[in-house]
Amino acid sequence: MSDNTTRGFARRLTAYGDNDFAQFLRNCFLVARGYGPEALDRPVIAICDTGSDFNPCHATAPQLVEAISRGVSMAGGIPMVFPTISVHESFAHPTSMFLRNLMSMDTEEMLKALPLDAAVLIGGCDKTIPAQLMGAISANVPTLSVTVGPMLTGSHKGQRLGACTDCRRLWGEYRAGTISENELQAAQSQLMASHGTCMVMGTASTMACLAEMLGFMLPGGASIPAVHSERLRHAEASGRRAVEMARLGGPKPQEIVTPESVRNACVALQALGGSTNVAIHLAAIVGRAGIRLDLEDLDRLGNHTPILADLKPVGRLYMQDFHAAGGFPALLRELAKPGLIDTAVTAADGQSWADVLANWPDWRDPDVIRDFDQPVTGGSAIAVLHGSLVPGRAIIKQAAMSPELRQHEGPALVFDGLDDLNARIDHPDLDVTPDHVLVLRNAGPVGAPGMPEAGSIPIPRKLARSGVRDMVRISDARMSGTAYGAVVLHAAPEAALGGPLALVRDGDRIRLDVEARTLDLLVDKEELDRRRADWVAPAIPSRGYARLFATSVQQAELGCDFDFLTAVTQDEHDE
Repeated sequence: MSDNTTRGFARRLTAYGDNDFAQFLRNCFLVARGYGPEALDRPVIAICDTGSDFNPCHATAPQLVEAISRGVSMAGGIPMVFPTISVHESFAHPTSMFLRNLMSMDTEEMLKALPLDAAVLIGGCDKTIPAQLMGAISANVPTLSVTVGPMLTGSHKGQRLGACTDCRRLWGEYRAGTISENELQAAQSQLMASHGTCMVMGTASTMACLAEMLGFMLPGGASIPAVHSERLRHAEASGRRAVEMARLGGPKPQEIVTPESVRNACVALQALGGSTNVAIHLAAIVGRAGIRLDLEDLDRLGNHTPILADLKPVGRLYMQDFHAAGGFPALLRELAKPGLIDTAVTAADGQSWADVLANWPDWRDPDVIRDFDQPVTGGSAIAVLHGSLVPGRAIIKQAAMSPELRQHEGPALVFDGLDDLNARIDHPDLDVTPDHVLVLRNAGPVGAPGMPEAGSIPIPRKLARSGVRDMVRISDARMSGTAYGAVVLHAAPEAALGGPLALVRDGDRIRLDVEARTLDLLVDKEELDRRRADWVAPAIPSRGYARLFATSVQQAELGCDFDFLTAVTQDEHDE
């Protein structure tokens, strides 16, 4: 029989050429595990465990597996746990982004291969949620997402601290010589005071909120701290809901990723003051459903969407404050008042967002989740740039940059890659002034490879020690969602493909105008043509996953997905 008329362990039988034997043999192994006959026709809910000793943020994954399993059993289903690779930003060389697509493939193939009726995927540190959603959409089985949740803040000398915005701030102060190594080490133990993901509106928290917005996560789940008992109750509820989805046969991922839900996600990204990385991840996620993310539309929506979440790195506070203030649904209710989101879209619990918000507790702390007319800033958390230096566009988190640098023209200081940057950025003889535009190239999807979070180029030590805290920086790399500054990211086409970034030389004038959304290299065409004739493309790896990555990865505006995985073709994108 087909998968459309079977469920549970009768689905997706191993191809022996004899389905009756395949079922008999599978049942033998289930009996060996201790399952009785009454278990064999119940809905099977697969639970993806991404815990790993190399992923400290996912240290609570075993407790979440237990809670989800409990919810599945309570609802009459059979929980079955399976692993995939686990990806953590600080424990993956050269960068976790290099492995995101591999994790998505791992997730997709397991969801296609296993006898399951629905799945609950445990994600958290940075690239895991997008990788899992990409795989789930391609596999198109009913899926829920559960995040491990953010850490709690620590305290040092009466000051609250949290990863990773405060990590970067303190490291910058240490490089500038304003705090000692002993002071840095004393603060270190308080920067990550509990298990969980970064407790600012970085990539992990932004992706959790967007998973909730798209309909993959039960309402209210994005912000629950990792170590709160509420996190376990949410996981249990997710297990129960997964059984309900299994019995209903959906909704399936390709049914919930719609133009309306994607537009809602773009509005939410801007209102959260969210991570620049999500512009890449969201493009990859929706691309698996055949939807092209329009960066120009993301920019236009930002013009009308105020930042309402007063959270670092744009604002003052942390995710535990956001949760206590009402959480993501409370922010959505403010966005719904002027009609910025479509509340007819279905949430993960099966209700419309209109019904969810109508029934959500009316508590909201306006000091954390601002009134619509009293925002943190008036709009455009993330701006999309174009111009002669970035004909394929670039982005900047303008809400987290120094306002005086929004219009800036200066000479380029070029670093030809990560090794060059590391070797020269702090050299005392580096010829640099605060007016320089720091340019890092060959750090994009192909060039690095994997587009590492190197775009937040350190302020040269000699300038940092003189009090400089921000400069215009441009690269084809990414930066952490916890980072800040006048940092232009995702410059496309990247230098490794011969984009204009590859042709910049020291001293070239570069003009940034964030208000006009332009970034231009002020060098005449004839000179650029001469330079292009001398440019040589870098060699690509000769084998393995590295070669697959270099030959198949797309540019940032298409989400850096592999061209053979996305449902959006380059021709569709160009149109």
